Amino acid sequence: MTFCARDFSASGAVKREPTWLGPGLSRRAFLERTAMGFGSLALSHLLARELAAADENDALGGSDLTPRTGHFPGRAKSVILLMQNGGPSQVDLFDPKPELNKRSGQKHPQKVESFQPGSQANLLMGSPFKFHRHGQCGMELSELLPHIGSVADDLCLVRSMVGDNNNHPQGLRCLTTGKIFPGRPTFGAWVSYALGTLNQDLPAYVVLRDPDGYNNGGTTLWENGWLPALFRGTEIQTRGAAVLDLHASRQMPPEVERNDLALLTQLNEDRRELYPRDGDLEARIKSYELAARMQLHAEGLLDLSQETSATRKLYGLDKPATANFGTRCLMARRLVEEGVRFVQVTAPIASGTMPWDHHNELASGLRKVCPQVDQPTAALIADLKQRGLLESTIVWWAGEFGRLPITQGGTGRDHNRYAFSLLLAGGGFRSGYVHGATDEFGYKAVEKIVTCPSLLATLMHQLGIDHNRLTYPHQGRDEALTDPAVTGARVVGELLTHTPVVV
Repeated sequence: MTFCARDFSASGAVKREPTWLGPGLSRRAFLERTAMGFGSLALSHLLARELAAADENDALGGSDLTPRTGHFPGRAKSVILLMQNGGPSQVDLFDPKPELNKRSGQKHPQKVESFQPGSQANLLMGSPFKFHRHGQCGMELSELLPHIGSVADDLCLVRSMVGDNNNHPQGLRCLTTGKIFPGRPTFGAWVSYALGTLNQDLPAYVVLRDPDGYNNGGTTLWENGWLPALFRGTEIQTRGAAVLDLHASRQMPPEVERNDLALLTQLNEDRRELYPRDGDLEARIKSYELAARMQLHAEGLLDLSQETSATRKLYGLDKPATANFGTRCLMARRLVEEGVRFVQVTAPIASGTMPWDHHNELASGLRKVCPQVDQPTAALIADLKQRGLLESTIVWWAGEFGRLPITQGGTGRDHNRYAFSLLLAGGGFRSGYVHGATDEFGYKAVEKIVTCPSLLATLMHQLGIDHNRLTYPHQGRDEALTDPAVTGARVVGELLTHTPVVV
C-alpha cells in the first residue's frame, strides 16, 4: 500500500484515504483492484449475468434522445395528453343517469364515501344538463360538449375508470405514474426514456401549460423521478418567448457568445472526464446542446401565424373563451407533426388551478370551463384526422377522478375515486365505442373496470412497448411504470381495434 506525501499531516499522521481508494474511485475499479483480482472475476460474472438478462428481456430504453424502436411495431408514434385537473363530473358530462335524475333529492341507498364536509345528508342530486346522442355510433354526451359530440365517431369513451385515491395530488400521480406516491417518473418521461424523440432539434416530452400559471401539482405533473433528468418534460410557452431562458437577458457580441460557449464546452468535457458515470452531468450537457438546437428550430415551429385563418378559427383562436386552450392544442398538433413523442396540455386556469373541482356551484362552474376546452379538443382530433396523423397519434383527455352522485352543500359534488370517465382517440383505439358502465347512480364502476395502471399499460402497448419489460434500476429494484406484480396492470384489449401483441 502506498501513500502520497500530501496524504500525511505535519505530525506524520495519515490524514486522508489511500490514493487508490480516493473519492473518484468507482465501484468497478474498486472490485478490479482488490482481493488479488477476485473482485474483477466477480465483476465479470455479474456483468455477464446483466448482459444475459438484458438479452433475455430485450431491454428497452436509453441515456439519450435518439429515436428507438419498441418491443414490437406500435400503432402510435406519439401521445397528446389533455390533462383536466380537478375531476370532471362524469354524471354531468359523459355518463347519463336517468335514475339519478328521477330520484334526485332522495337518500342514496348506501352510505357514499365522501372526501370533504358537506355531503353528510347523502342526498342524490340529478344533473341539470341534458344529454344528446351524437354521430353514427349514438354516443350520449352532455349538452355542454357539442363540439366533442361532433367527433363522437372518432372517440373511445371509457366510463368505467377507477382511481386509488380521492385527493388531487395522489389522484393525478396515479393517473400519470401508475401509483399515488411522489417522486415517480410520469408517463411522458417513461415514453421519452423508452423511445427517444423523432426530431433531434426538439425534446421528446413537451409541456404546454397555461401561460397565466400552474395547475394544482405544478411541475410535479411532468417530473422524471429517478429516470435521468433528460427525460423530464420541457415547458414551452404559448405567450412571449417560446422556450424559457433560451436567450440571454442582454445581447452580447457574437464573438463573446462563441467564446462563452467554447469555455462552457471545455469545462463540461473536463468534468465529464473526471466523472464519466455522472448521469446528471451528462443530462445537463445534453440539455444545453438541445437548447442550442432549439434556438434555431423551436421558435419558428411554434409561430402560429404560419397557420391558415381557417385552421386558427377551427381551434377557436379568434374567441377569448377558447383562444388559450385552443392555442396550446394547435401547438400540440404542430409538435407531434414534427416528431415530438409526448405533449402534455394542461387545463386552462381561468376557472381556477383545478378548473373541474366543483365542490359548490357545479352548474355555473361547468358552464364556464366546458366552452373553454370543448371546441379546441374537437378541433385537435378533427385536424389530426384530416392531416392523416390521428392513426399515429393518441389523444388522451382525462382528469384524476370523478364526482359523487350526491350533493355537497346543495350545489356541488365531492370527489369520487370509484368511477370516472375519460376520452381516447386515434392510435389504434376503437372509435365510436363506449367501454364499461357504472351503477344506476354513477357512483361505482361495475362493468369492464379499467384501473389507471391498466390504462397506462394499454397506452404503452399502442406505442409498441411491453409494459412488463420496460424497467429502470433504482435502489436495488427494477422499477416499472405499471409494476404489474403489484398493481395487476394489463393491456385492455377491448379498447383496441386489433388483438394485443403477446410477447
